[in-house]
Amino acid sequence: MYKVLMILGLLLLPGPARAQIESQAGRWEIPTIVSRAAVVMDAETGTVIYSKNPDMEIPPASLTKLMTMHLGFKEIYEGRASLDEMIEPTSESWAVNQLPLSSLMHLGPAQKLSLRELFLGLSIFSGNDASAAVALRFAPTVEDFVEMMNVESRALGLSRTRFADASGYSEHNMTTAREFAEFTRIYLREHPQSLAEFHSISEFTYPKFENWLGPFDENSIIRTQRNRNTLVGRVEGVDGLKTGSIPAAGFNIALTAERLGTRFIAIILGAPAGWGGDRIRDLDGERLLDWAFDNYHTIRLRLDAPGPVRVWKGSRSSISTAWGAPLEFTALLERGAGLSWHIETERTIIAPLPAGSRVGNLLIYDSLGELRRIPLITTAEVQRGNFFKRFIDSIRLFFR
Repeated sequence: MYKVLMILGLLLLPGPARAQIESQAGRWEIPTIVSRAAVVMDAETGTVIYSKNPDMEIPPASLTKLMTMHLGFKEIYEGRASLDEMIEPTSESWAVNQLPLSSLMHLGPAQKLSLRELFLGLSIFSGNDASAAVALRFAPTVEDFVEMMNVESRALGLSRTRFADASGYSEHNMTTAREFAEFTRIYLREHPQSLAEFHSISEFTYPKFENWLGPFDENSIIRTQRNRNTLVGRVEGVDGLKTGSIPAAGFNIALTAERLGTRFIAIILGAPAGWGGDRIRDLDGERLLDWAFDNYHTIRLRLDAPGPVRVWKGSRSSISTAWGAPLEFTALLERGAGLSWHIETERTIIAPLPAGSRVGNLLIYDSLGELRRIPLITTAEVQRGNFFKRFIDSIRLFFR
């Protein structure tokens, strides 16, 4: 209880005063957060640098809409849709037909809008009506679209992420902080343009004059809504992604930010429901991102492919090699200055060798010493040579 009261007190302080107190309290130590679960991940390498209850199952609420958009993007890439195509929302997607307390884009009769506007309605307004309209664009029924979401979740290896609707309204939607961080990483890798085009937009107006099929009169309401992710434009580098809240989950947020060439993902699930929960969620997210950037960064090596290595007693005398791990990795911020590297191979590599055999290491150093080892692996199988080849190589190895 004391911790909750302390954080609520910090929330009520002016920004400068809160920053001063946090600095004096050791701001860059691993943060203690109120939300039930969280994961911070390097978006490029997939390295998890912070976790709290990463496998606790919690309803994602409107974070669900990222999967809705993901499937929509896939349909566009495969040529079955276009962001500029025009859609007339059916009655099932009208705002008046959504469940109580739904976030709304305010779709209604006698309207037309582009798929791009529907995606903005999902990302900025978090409109449940927009979710229904997108689902019905790509499937005969919303239920059929939800099945598509679950098929995609399984295909991505998200065994504990499942969906009951396309908007996140249902408490039967479920995910974990770890799995949603991995999904967010996939989403960013496959749809990098979504940040600039949708998730970092500060506000959006709908409906406009051109969205009306009928006459525009005094009963036609134009609504401008701001991005529900209030950290966009307020916290350095934050350019996405999505907030969500239902009573069964509390307040959730999927955050991403980039600073000085490093991008982190922060998934915050289960901030307290009720008054102030959204501010606690945002503070948790802000503190985790600041801590991540002040302690870690992404290092990228740009190296040519490694050369072949000598193989003894095999059906061939050499085999090509490859790096057995990515040349991008996450390191502490103080590491990475004055990089150098060299390759060490096994002195005697004898067949048979299956593909992917480790035959050496790429050793990477910085000014503080050894930083990382990346395996050097074979790219193909090498079978045993015939008797004559093995005999000759045995003699050569003896005199070597």
